[in-house]
Amino acid sequence: MAKKHALFLLAFLFLMMLINGGKGQGVADNSAYGLVSDGVGEVQQSAFIVFKNWASSDSCDQTYGFLPCTTTVLGNIFLILVYGYLMFIAAKFLSDGSEILLGILGPGIIGGLFLPVLSAFPDAVIILESSTLLTPLSDPRFPMGAIIIHLGYLEAKKQLKVQVSIGMGLLAGSTVMLLTILWGSCIIVGKCDIENSVATDLKDTRGFSLTGSGVSTDIWASYAARIMVISVIPFIIVQISQVLHTTSQARLTVLISLIVSLSLLLSYCLYQVFQPRIQKRRLAYAKHKHLMSGILKHLKSHILGRLFTNNGEPNTEAIKKLFETIDVNSNGYLSVTDIRALIIGIQFDAADLDIDETVKSVMKDFDTTGDSQIDMNEFVRGMSRWLTKAKRSAIHAGSDGSNSLSTRYINDFNLRTREEQDKLEDQNEEEEVESIKNPKWNASKAVAMLLLGTVVAAIFADPLVDAVDNFSTATSIPSFFVSFVVLPFASSSEAVSAMIFASRKKLRTASLTFSEIYGSVTMGNILSLSVFLGLIYFRQLTWDFASEVLIILIVCILMGVFAGTRTTFPLWTSLMAFLLYPLSLVLVYVLDNYLGWS
Repeated sequence: MAKKHALFLLAFLFLMMLINGGKGQGVADNSAYGLVSDGVGEVQQSAFIVFKNWASSDSCDQTYGFLPCTTTVLGNIFLILVYGYLMFIAAKFLSDGSEILLGILGPGIIGGLFLPVLSAFPDAVIILESSTLLTPLSDPRFPMGAIIIHLGYLEAKKQLKVQVSIGMGLLAGSTVMLLTILWGSCIIVGKCDIENSVATDLKDTRGFSLTGSGVSTDIWASYAARIMVISVIPFIIVQISQVLHTTSQARLTVLISLIVSLSLLLSYCLYQVFQPRIQKRRLAYAKHKHLMSGILKHLKSHILGRLFTNNGEPNTEAIKKLFETIDVNSNGYLSVTDIRALIIGIQFDAADLDIDETVKSVMKDFDTTGDSQIDMNEFVRGMSRWLTKAKRSAIHAGSDGSNSLSTRYINDFNLRTREEQDKLEDQNEEEEVESIKNPKWNASKAVAMLLLGTVVAAIFADPLVDAVDNFSTATSIPSFFVSFVVLPFASSSEAVSAMIFASRKKLRTASLTFSEIYGSVTMGNILSLSVFLGLIYFRQLTWDFASEVLIILIVCILMGVFAGTRTTFPLWTSLMAFLLYPLSLVLVYVLDNYLGWS
C-alpha cells in the first residue's frame, strides 16, 4: 500500500511539472519604475500588491508557481479531492512510520514525545498554512502607496479571518468526526454479544440488537477518555473574555490559554513516556487486590459466622475467631511461616504466583510494628481494611441483595479483581510477545516514511487550504463548514486502521481502537490548539469562535464522561454518537446566523 501511495505521489508531481501556465495574479509592470504615479495609472496587471491566497472572482494564485488552481466549483471540488488525498497519504506515511518505529524503540521517549506530535502534525500544518498571508509593505515607486497599503491591509485582515476559520473548521471538525462518525462506526463493526454486562470476544450472534450486542474496552481506554476531557480546559479559558464581555482582556486570555495548552501538551507527552511504568505498578496493585480477594474468599468458606455484621461493617468477633484458627501455635502471633502455610493452602489459580512475594505483601499490609509477626490487633485492623475494600468494590459494581452480605461482597470483589488482573496481564503479554524482524531495515524504512510524510504534508497543506477557500468563495458557503466536513477526512489516517482493528471483535483490539481515538482528540485539542492560539496571539487577531468552541466542549465532555465512566457500550450508543455530528453543524449554523455569535 505504501508503494502504491508513493507511485501516485510521484506521478502527480510529474503531471504538475508538465502543466504550463495557468491563471494567476501578477505584479506591477516594473517598466514604470522611477516614474511618479498615483497608483491607478496605466497598469496592465490586475493588482500591484501581492497577497498570498487573495483571489478575485475571476482569478487565483498558483501555489509555488506551478500547482494548479481554479475559480470554478467543480474544479475546486476536484482539487480538494486530489490535495486531500495527498494529505491523507502524508498522514498515512506518518502513522505507519510511527507504528514501525514504536515497535522497534518501544514506548519510552520516542513513543511518548516524538510520535504523539507526529500523529497531529497534518492537522497542525493545515492550521498553520490557513493563516499565512503576506503583510502588504509600502513601495517607493508609488507616492500614494500609504492609502493603498491601508486599504489593502484591511482587505488582507478580512481575508485572513476567512482563512483562519478554515483552521478552526479543521480543529472542530476533526474532534467531532472522531468522536461521532468514527466512534459510532467502530461500535458497529466491532460489536459482539453482551453477556453479564461484558461483550464476548468473537461471538456475534444477536445481529443488530441495540442492547444485546456492543463493544467492551479495558480500563485504560476509560483513562484515555478522562484525559481527553481534561484537554478541553484551554478552550474554556480562551472563552472567558467573551463570556464576561471584556474585550480589553482578550489577548491576555489567549496568552493564558496558550500557556495552559502547551503545559498540557508537555504533561501528556510525559504521561505517555511514563505510562508503561505506571501500567506495571497498576498490574502489581491488581495482583495484590486479587491476593486479598482470594484470601478473603478462602477464609469465608472455612470459618463459622459471618465476616460482616447486619449493617455491613466488619465483624470484629468473627475476625478474632479467624485469627485463633490460623494461629496453630496458640502463641498470640502469626509468623511468616503461618502466613506461608495459609497461602499455600489456598491454592491460588495463578500459575506464576510468587509465594515469597505474596507473603511479603501480606506481612507489609498487616505488620504495622515491623517485628515480622502479626498480633491480634494488627490482624483485626488489617482484615477490616480488606473487608472494607471488598465492600466498596461490590457496592461500586451495583450488586444485588440475593446473597448474604459476606458472600456477596467477597465474591464480587474476587470477580472484579480477577478480571482487572487478567486484562492488565493480557495487555502486557501481547506487548511483550510482539517483535520486529530486521530492526535496522525497518528503522530506516520508518524514518524514510516519516520524512516523506512530513514533506508531503508541508507541501500540499497550502494548496489544499487555497482550494477550500476558493470553493467557499465560488459557492458562498462559509469556509468553516467546508473545512469542518472535508478536511478531517483528509488528515485523519487513523480512521481506516481504527475500523479494521475494531472489526477483529476482541476486547484487546477494541480497547486499542478507542484509546487511539481518544488520544487523537487529546492531541488535537492541545497541539493543534496551541498552534492556532499562537497564530491568534502573535498576529494580533481576534478570537471570535464561540459557537465552534461550544460544539467542541459539548462533544468532548459528553463523550469523554460517558466513555470514562463505563467499559461496555451497547449498540444503541453508536446512534447517539452519529446524531451528535449533524446536531453540531446545525448548532453552529443557528448560533452564527440567527443568534449572532460570530
